[in-house]
Amino acid sequence: MPFRFFNLAEAAEFLHMPAERVEELARRGELPCEHTGGRLSFRHHALDEWASRHLLESSAEILADFHRRTTAKYHDLAADAAIVPTLVKPEWIRPGLTCRSKSSILREMVELADATGLLCYRDELLESLVEREKLCSTALSGGLALLHPRNHEPYMFEDSFVVVGKTVGQVPFGSPDRSTTDVFFLICSQDDRIHLHVLARLCMMCHQTSLLLAMRGTDDPQELHRLLVDSERQIIGQTPKA
Repeated sequence: MPFRFFNLAEAAEFLHMPAERVEELARRGELPCEHTGGRLSFRHHALDEWASRHLLESSAEILADFHRRTTAKYHDLAADAAIVPTLVKPEWIRPGLTCRSKSSILREMVELADATGLLCYRDELLESLVEREKLCSTALSGGLALLHPRNHEPYMFEDSFVVVGKTVGQVPFGSPDRSTTDVFFLICSQDDRIHLHVLARLCMMCHQTSLLLAMRGTDDPQELHRLLVDSERQIIGQTPKA
């Protein structure tokens, strides 16, 4: 998998974009690609990194469109198709973190991931998170960070999951608006397509509902989990069918 290449059609399917748009971005140098025998080819990991960064920097309209297309393709829009109850458990939510730096946050979130019993390679996860942050901070405006490893390797986890941390104080984490951060999600996915879908959904939950404000009002993991579930239901209810 680390050295897998996509052709143009496969890259378009992976990104949920028309092939013409993918080719245009590649020709303009905006999408990482290589030229093989006069044809475009796309390295799997480079494409996944680009997609993750693109989603984090996207407008609400682009996020909504991506979420609609990925939801329609991989998830039924019925209420029982929600992903939060499947990927997040109350015991995987840790409020009251006393971390004061980015490095301590990364270590603490890996500790939380390890506590799920689903993490196979703890050191590799931490190293990949550090590498991802060097590319571009996963912090967003509003005091939110969506941590994820640079590469998504099936062998690293026994199953996909998300852990959530909330710090007591604000932490400088590299937000584009230079604000501090106190709510952290760590997305651990065996499948990069699920990863991108989860990334888009969490962005929408945090920026298009009152989730972050509500999360700052409680330190009860059970209540925090309920807030996440309710926020996702709200987003699913707003998502039009394709």
